[in-house]
Amino acid sequence: MSDSGFRATGPTDLRPAAPHNEAIDFAALDPREQLRALLRDRVAGKPFSELYAVTLDHHGAAVMGHVLLDTLEDAGYSVDDYDAVGALTAASVPLVGSMIQAAASRGENLDGFVMDFVFPSIKGPSIKGKRVVLVDAWLSEKSYVQTSSLVTLRNGNELSLDFSIVEHEGASVVAVASLVGGVGKGADEHEITVVNPVNDERHEVPFIQVFHESDLSD
Repeated sequence: MSDSGFRATGPTDLRPAAPHNEAIDFAALDPREQLRALLRDRVAGKPFSELYAVTLDHHGAAVMGHVLLDTLEDAGYSVDDYDAVGALTAASVPLVGSMIQAAASRGENLDGFVMDFVFPSIKGPSIKGKRVVLVDAWLSEKSYVQTSSLVTLRNGNELSLDFSIVEHEGASVVAVASLVGGVGKGADEHEITVVNPVNDERHEVPFIQVFHESDLSD
């Protein structure tokens, strides 16, 4: 038995070597800086990444839900202000799970759901009448259309189909949040313009990013 109470399984010689991430002194960093350290190699100089190497890493998964909740709260949205978080892409499903667990550890109830091309478009507990935050791993002008999801970015910074589906389910979008953002020209971008695909009406939706691409370039 290990000190944690769990037994290591598999032949010792077949177990993978310690990952490169172990070189990071996580004990010396707060959760946000731990996440920054993990993301830097996956974002800096890259055109785009779904960030699975971070969101499914044991360090990343342990802290990213708390960091997202804290970032939303710093932007004025406590867990009391929304009822569910929804994954805009397959890449953001780990974020939703992490946020649910982080909220539960704080004594808060938070549901999750996934948006999908395959009927039903909303998978998870009903979001009827709920206030929701839509989340993505990396929401950027670089991505435009991500075929793994319902995300449609038109003219670089507009989500359309996702919102019509959410509203059809009787829910309201409080904000869009992303682990990494690059929708605006700088780190101060705080809104996304949403275009109604039926009548082309436009409205602004708050956009909260944990890190802007430029925060991870050094």
